[in-house]
Amino acid sequence: MGHELRRPEADLLRDGIYELRARWGRLNYRVLYFFYGRNIAILAHALTKEEEVPEAEINRALSRKHAFEQNPESHTFSGESLL
Repeated sequence: MGHELRRPEADLLRDGIYELRARWGRLNYRVLYFFYGRNIAILAHALTKEEEVPEAEINRALSRKHAFEQNPESHTFSGESLL
């Protein structure tokens, strides 16, 4: 569903950072991501949590988003072997 995915599965936190929510038993997992264009979601950070996502974790994802936006090519896997 891309940009259309909303609560309870996902939510916009702030400044273009979204959270994807998953639960396994008693653990709440959160994947923080942002969109690049219309069809690409970039995974910026992941964590487990009990309450709200801490500001420090959102700031970490924002920092990674800004780094990606400065130079997308240097943060993109080309599919070539690294060996």
